[in-house]
Amino acid sequence: MKVENAVFPGPQQIMEFFGAPEDGPFVMVNLLKFKEKAEYEDGSDAHLTGAEAYARYGEEVSKLVEGLGGRIRFSGRVTGLLLGEVDELWDAVALAEYPSLESFRNMAMSPEMHAIEHHRKAGLAGQLNIRTKPGEGF
Repeated sequence: MKVENAVFPGPQQIMEFFGAPEDGPFVMVNLLKFKEKAEYEDGSDAHLTGAEAYARYGEEVSKLVEGLGGRIRFSGRVTGLLLGEVDELWDAVALAEYPSLESFRNMAMSPEMHAIEHHRKAGLAGQLNIRTKPGEGF
């Protein structure tokens, strides 16, 4: 299994993700890796850690998620690995529930998201976003 963190999806990933059929609520699993120091394009807030910069984004994006009828189900620091092997652990995990793919797309493309995206970019070294469907068996 190849694992590769990224900060932004490529065009093909975007087309495939948003081209999927609408099937109602889903939970996005976010595996987050932070930069040691925040890297804002304008050089501001160089005293912040990547986690602190991302926390600014997290606070605001939580409001956007709740505003569209979703919720943050969980967020927490990664503290260990019991099973499996990765080169490097993620720093944090967040689970965000969205009412629909359309609502997620609308949020992702909104001016409000654009206004906070710089905090995400400044703080993240990379991440994985995994869409899951609650309540469905294996």
